[in-house]
Amino acid sequence: MSQPGYVIRGKANPESLSSASHGAGRVMSRTKAFTTTTRSQMNKILQDNGIQLIGGDLDESPMVYKNIEDVIAAQSELVTVLAKFSPKIVRMADANRKEGRED
Repeated sequence: MSQPGYVIRGKANPESLSSASHGAGRVMSRTKAFTTTTRSQMNKILQDNGIQLIGGDLDESPMVYKNIEDVIAAQSELVTVLAKFSPKIVRMADANRKEGRED
């Protein structure tokens, strides 16, 4: 939510099965995010970065993801960065309305 987004082009490196990551990756599980993060922590990060969030819940908090800059740097042999952008409005699934979730 709060980190830059990247538009990349894969280099089709056969040693990586012609693949690259599709995101930063998590540093904690969704369950742990619900028990160790707070709405006020998430809102402060979003406010500090000037981001409006529509939907979303604590399991998608910015602090539960790896640093995207580190992830992109680690993929220099896999991808070429074409563009970088900073989000200002983020739309996530509504709380308690995750796709595929049975209630």
